[in-house]
Amino acid sequence: MKTEQQYFEEATSIQQYMDNMSTLKEDSFRIYDGFEVPMNDGFVALLKDKQPKILTITEDWCGDAMLNNPIIRRIAEAAGLDMRAVLRDADTDLIDRYLTNGGRAIPMYILLNESGQVIGKWGPRAPELQEIVVTKRATLPDKEDSTFEEAQKAIYAEIREENLTSKTNWHYVYEDFKKHVTAALQTV
Repeated sequence: MKTEQQYFEEATSIQQYMDNMSTLKEDSFRIYDGFEVPMNDGFVALLKDKQPKILTITEDWCGDAMLNNPIIRRIAEAAGLDMRAVLRDADTDLIDRYLTNGGRAIPMYILLNESGQVIGKWGPRAPELQEIVVTKRATLPDKEDSTFEEAQKAIYAEIREENLTSKTNWHYVYEDFKKHVTAALQTV
């Protein structure tokens, strides 16, 4: 069984991953181009000091990855961190170590120290965004209803548009990532 460090060593850079995306690429770069990392809250300084590596489990069709990857990439770049990406579906052994409620939810960000040990994780979604998704899904008709599939597509399109344009949603990602990573780094 491969270690997280071995996955990291074999992974592509987050820049190369995003450059090679075939789905949601434009939207990801729109967020990447629009997000500015706060430089006055001490988070980037902490990251620069501790230098964790970030192993990202992702897929380019994922709406949460479309939102989170560019934001986390900006943070990593601001702190000079090495951030790499592996595809969830290429080797499910890794994601199966980091299930969310029993599912292979992505993106997932694994923090590694300089010796390659796992020191923390974050993903797939900030709690405020999870609440939005749960609230919107609650409005869907029963799965057996003939309008379910169309209604579900409409809700997912609405969520994607909000994630693409709402700087508040971007802030939720930043703040929750900061909270979890800061807690993980304080134990190192």
